[in-house]
Amino acid sequence: MSIVAIVGRPNVGKSTLFNRLTESRTAIVDETEGVTRDRNYGKVIWNGCEFSVIDTGGYVVNSDDVFEAEIRKQVHLALEEADVILFVVDVEGGITDLDQQVALLLRRSKKPVFLAVNKVDHNLQTVDASEFYALGLGELYPVSAMNGSGTGDLLDAIVAALPDREQEADDTLPRFAVVGRPNVGKSSFINALIGEERNIVTDVAGTTRDPINTRYNKFGYDFCLVDTAGIRKKAKVKEDIEFYSVLRSVRTIENADVCLLLIDATQGMEAQDVNIFNLILRNRKGVVILVNKWDLVEKDNHTTKEFEAHIRERTAPFIDVPIVFMSALSKQRIFKALETAVDVHHNRQQKVKTSELNDVLLEAVEKYPPPATKGKYVKIKYVTQLPSPTPSFALFANLPQYVKEPYRRYIENQIREHFSFSGVPIQVFFRKK
Repeated sequence: MSIVAIVGRPNVGKSTLFNRLTESRTAIVDETEGVTRDRNYGKVIWNGCEFSVIDTGGYVVNSDDVFEAEIRKQVHLALEEADVILFVVDVEGGITDLDQQVALLLRRSKKPVFLAVNKVDHNLQTVDASEFYALGLGELYPVSAMNGSGTGDLLDAIVAALPDREQEADDTLPRFAVVGRPNVGKSSFINALIGEERNIVTDVAGTTRDPINTRYNKFGYDFCLVDTAGIRKKAKVKEDIEFYSVLRSVRTIENADVCLLLIDATQGMEAQDVNIFNLILRNRKGVVILVNKWDLVEKDNHTTKEFEAHIRERTAPFIDVPIVFMSALSKQRIFKALETAVDVHHNRQQKVKTSELNDVLLEAVEKYPPPATKGKYVKIKYVTQLPSPTPSFALFANLPQYVKEPYRRYIENQIREHFSFSGVPIQVFFRKK
């Protein structure tokens, strides 16, 4: 799809306008400068035309701040890949030196530039907006990202300037969410996969704030990779910005098909890793555990087996989960991680024939029938897979209320033993025949 990049200095309302145009709350909005760091992608549909829009961090120059230098690099990358540029300024602040420097950069870009004068919340401020003609970027559009006024005219002009391209529907693409605690290497992993500095990477925990969507279309694969903010314990989350970052990460898990849980090999699987793992299971999502920074661990002949046993002990009773030992920095086994995630996605979509289910499970029931309760015997006669988005199975019995959890787990283990559901939570129901 055609791409529109939103650029401007910090705190002029770029993320608010992004949320307004995409009709979402994807980008975090706060009065603090520098909230947005990575390029954040969204989709806009206007008058039957569909295009992508990129929210970028505030553009700054001559700064020694590590984040602002990375943000500046991300803005340049967004300008390179965009078809149309939306330059946002603030009517309340007037023209600043930084606005003039950004305008100079945009005039050199030779791409269509639309000047949106934001925070024009009432008609009296429309007159004040006229001073921005001095930036030499032609027609300007007074808008209010907060209440939406003026955005219709702006979108009409943008759509008219977009190049004609074939529309691609990516709503049906599988969504693979990369999740974990802060600073375990999630952004580095995605950058290594796609072969470019798509997401900002620093040693500072909490660098990523918004969920960052990246389409991966290589080597016969086609899916959406989502980088998320690190999820810490609630007691440690003190800033509003981090609170919303964590909230968006949790929502990303809820909307994902498969979650790639990164853990730090130098620290092992800690309590918060287990909490995130359980959150994935509660949402019935596919899961792959990626042990990152494996190149930093001193190893002998038993290190891998011992580490894997430690992980399975922490994730019990759900131990049928693939584990990949990798390094995002050296790119060791990063594609193995990808292949495993794709396999888990296929497992999650798998439908088992009813005849095969009955052949396997009724034989298992005959070998080990449910224990009698109060002198009454449970007889299981029929098994089928339910037409649900995630693998669910129903066993029809005369007294389903007498089937206890240990036997339910026995049936689940039999299903996993005979059919490939690695990395996928499955549900087993007992119903009245």
